[in-house]
Amino acid sequence: MDFNIENFQTQDLKDGKYISPKLAKYKINGESRDWELLKINNSVAILIYNRDNDSFVCVKQFRPAVYFNHGKNYTIELCAGLLDKDCSIEQTAKEEILEECGYDVPLDSLKKIASFYTCVGHAGSKQHLFFCEVNNAQKVDEGGGVEGEEMIEVVEVSVNKAREFMLDSTTTTTPGLMFGFEWFFNR
Repeated sequence: MDFNIENFQTQDLKDGKYISPKLAKYKINGESRDWELLKINNSVAILIYNRDNDSFVCVKQFRPAVYFNHGKNYTIELCAGLLDKDCSIEQTAKEEILEECGYDVPLDSLKKIASFYTCVGHAGSKQHLFFCEVNNAQKVDEGGGVEGEEMIEVVEVSVNKAREFMLDSTTTTTPGLMFGFEWFFNR
């Protein structure tokens, strides 16, 4: 899938649905400081391994911030979602796997890898990383995300090419994808 981006513009954000810009004022060691920051939701990401294909199931997604700052019109990343619903982290992970990648997985198949902080310079959001094995019989839908909100294509990265893939600086990936792949290889 190609993403044809046209008429890309920016404007000041007054009342964000997912992001709230703030100016922090504080003293550290007696010295007054200011810091621009964002209040954003925490998230969950899932490293999905398809054992039938010996591959990682990833998503190719248009990310406006990456496009705006770097001119790249998509990223390859782990299946992920915001923790913005009134349900468990695991339930959100299960829903994101179905919504973005099309696999219906049982809750008990999700294994916690770690939780860590991302965007620490301006947001400090927490991401919870899970692992899940799937097989082709669990594929019940094409995935692709929420229509009208996300543009997602499901892509598979073969395990034998994953190290090369994650270190290829011409590929727009995320730290979560790199961490997840390394966890898989070192577990």
